[in-house]
Order: sequence, then C-alpha cells, then structure tokens
Amino acid sequence: MKLRLHHAHPWDVSPREAIAIQQRLRRFVRLEDDLPQPVATVAGIDVGFRAVWEVTRAAVAVLDFPSLQLCAQGVAEMPTGFPYIPGLLSFREIPAVLRALERLPRLPDLLLCDGQGIAHPRRFGIASHLGVLLDHPTIGVGKTRLIGRHGPVPEEKGAWVPLEDEGEIIGAVVRTRQGVKPLYISPGHRLSVESAVQWVLACTTRYKLPETTRWAHRLASTLQK
Repeated sequence: MKLRLHHAHPWDVSPREAIAIQQRLRRFVRLEDDLPQPVATVAGIDVGFRAVWEVTRAAVAVLDFPSLQLCAQGVAEMPTGFPYIPGLLSFREIPAVLRALERLPRLPDLLLCDGQGIAHPRRFGIASHLGVLLDHPTIGVGKTRLIGRHGPVPEEKGAWVPLEDEGEIIGAVVRTRQGVKPLYISPGHRLSVESAVQWVLACTTRYKLPETTRWAHRLASTLQK
C-alpha cells in the first residue's frame, strides 16, 4: 500500500529542528470525531529495538472490529536514526512505523499507538504526529504519564478521570481492569477525549492493555536481541 503523507518533512534533523517541526504541525491536530463509518478495523502500533538499540522494529497489528480477531499485520525494521529524547520519540519511531503500514493491504480505520497523543508538552506526541501525517484517526495509549495532573481514579473497570495540564484537558486516566494501574489515553487526531476513551475500552477484554496493543507488542518484540 502506498501511503499519502500530508505535511511531509525530513527525519534526519537535530533535536531543535524536531521541536520546531512539532510546533509547526501541532496546529493541524483536530479533536473533533471524524472516523470512517462503520469502523471495521482497528490497529495497534508498537515499536521495539534490537541489536542494542541500533535497529528499530515497528509492528502494526490489524484486528477486525468488533470481534478483535487478528486479520492483518505489518512489520518493518530499519536502522535507528534518532537518539532517545523524551518528547521527541516520534522522530525515532515513525519512520519505521510508516514502512510497516506500507506493508498492509489497506490503512486500518483507527490506529492506536503505544505512546501519547496530545498528552505531550507540545500537544504533539507520536499518535498526533502520525495522525497529522496521514490525516487519519489516531489514539495515544500510554502506560505511564508524560505530563499533566489528575485526581484519584475509581477502582472499577471503565472508570476514568480527566488528565489536565495548564487548565486544559489533554486526555484521560482510564481504569481498564479493576485493581491494576490505569492507562493514560489521549486523542491523537480526529477524535475527542471521550471517544478515545470509548474506543480503547471497546478494544479491551480481560487484560489491562487493549488487544490492539497486546498484538502489536507481541509482533514488535519477536526475535529481539
């Protein structure tokens, strides 16, 4: 599949240039619900590394919705071209993600990324970056908090509280399984906070992580050294 990229930019840049690109592209993020109807496929995206961080391995696991059965997958490896810098992980990971997406027969209706959407210091985490490049609905599914504050999260599955930063709601802290630590969910592009939460819960069964993330992590981790 040939991807059409909107707002394409170079990836071989300095950290200062990367921040400038984030600042320029963040204005294209849309937080209104704009998904294909009906949503027939959802995909998890995860990135791993091997050979002592020298090789980036990106995986896309496409699941049928609502059955959540694996129906397609794309995996790509390439040399790691950007250092590990918190807040700039999209520059380290997206080039391999794009290559993995190109190995699919078609673009899934909704992409769930292992990382942040607008819950990011510049409101432009990997899910927002990928969403803007593809002009496609994306969600950030974070295991840990990058930024923001929140109140206590009730213990029952499906409970959530807003994640706020500087008076702005930038995501949600969601209990996807009773008695375990919550996830940090934020819209990436073409979704609201509320819809992002609903879609993550719809992709979650009896585990903490949604099935999209579980499948993608399995693929990204395979044969790592």
